[in-house]
Amino acid sequence: MTNPHLTNAEETPKASKETVTNLSNILKFVCFSAIGIFIFFAPIKVDGVSSIPLDHIVTWINTTFPSVTPIYALLMILGGAIYPFITKTWNKSTFNLVFTFLKITGLIVGIIIYSNLGPTWLMNEHVGPFLFELLVIPVGIMVPLGGVFLALLLGYGLFEFAGVLCQRIMKPIWKTPGRSAVSAMASFVASFAVGLLITNREFKEGKYTIKQAVIIATGFSTVTVSFMIIVAKTLDLMSVWNLYFFTTAFVTFAVTAITVRIWPISKLPDEYYNGMEGEPETVIRSNYIQNAWNQAMEASHNAPNFGKNIWVNLRDGMIMTMNMLPTILSIGLIGILLAEYTPIFDFIGYIFYPITTLLQVPDAFLVAKAAAIGITEMFLPALLVVEAALISKFIVAVVCVSSIIFFSASIPSILSTEIPISIPKLIVIWLERTILSLIIVTPIAFLLL
Repeated sequence: MTNPHLTNAEETPKASKETVTNLSNILKFVCFSAIGIFIFFAPIKVDGVSSIPLDHIVTWINTTFPSVTPIYALLMILGGAIYPFITKTWNKSTFNLVFTFLKITGLIVGIIIYSNLGPTWLMNEHVGPFLFELLVIPVGIMVPLGGVFLALLLGYGLFEFAGVLCQRIMKPIWKTPGRSAVSAMASFVASFAVGLLITNREFKEGKYTIKQAVIIATGFSTVTVSFMIIVAKTLDLMSVWNLYFFTTAFVTFAVTAITVRIWPISKLPDEYYNGMEGEPETVIRSNYIQNAWNQAMEASHNAPNFGKNIWVNLRDGMIMTMNMLPTILSIGLIGILLAEYTPIFDFIGYIFYPITTLLQVPDAFLVAKAAAIGITEMFLPALLVVEAALISKFIVAVVCVSSIIFFSASIPSILSTEIPISIPKLIVIWLERTILSLIIVTPIAFLLL
């Protein structure tokens, strides 16, 4: 089979023999990709509310079945609490033990909130009910449903097409191979878990060095579009959804371009997994559009049948939802209680307060505190600034995504891979990313809002 990549500047790449450019594959690539783009990025107005189609579908489900959705959410939380025991991973490490305990705690908290039998501090409308009704239930619906439509974006060649076109810019800007563009897009659009899965596999196969794997894991593996929608809805930003999404993407990747050049990432070794020799990437140097098209057609040709593709993505979305909901409840509750009843995040917020003050951010200390609390759970910063000025809400909405590192999901997910990076270094990377995100997004917010 002819490799579609070049090994030197003189070679002209040719399409793989497996690439089949026929009407069926073209239609799958064009139509399914177009539907996926429409579902996630085309704002439409329904009942006077402007939002993307996926959000309208979730809103319709939530309002049409108000008595069913809480029970569904509780069942997902129950599934998340027992899943570690089913997979026998609950005691594989200290982190597994801790997070299994947190998931069980989340189940208990969810039952108490649903039954409305909790103490006053828990049943306060800004604590338990807020977490359960405005965060857990929408996330529980959004992620599996989003997974169904993400099958259209991921499965029929759009990412392969974009990956080839991005190859020329990945190495000079982010110091990663061109193939990492697919991991980056998969993380940002599909799931940080999917991105980490791809990255870990490539790392163990000797296609990424330690430094490159850490760059991808900490620089691209952020939360999904589905989660971003929840943040935007919470902060009433759906009317500027496209501005929010593309600003967040720009800030996330701009920050990564900087963090790869400073400690600790800059000092990580360019060595391969377990000392293996590694497999340097071959590079396409001409006929970019042709090769991008060939790879898209090959992906479309090799895609599983439509039903299987939808089922696999729905299943993965359900598993991710089960893993996320109980930790959102437990860690989210801990974070809210710490923020409400202790000064701990006030103290941490003073790290960012000089920056937000110098940048003349409205509600400067509140934004600084929101940035600080992001290390626990990416949704919590949004909860703190619900009543803040529009610019402040926009800044926090971007920063809580672009900072990437948080204890409720991304840190344990990174540590569960073979990528060698310590918790202290992850915290330093979070601090760097948060500061840089504030600096980059603030002028954008003032300029465009």
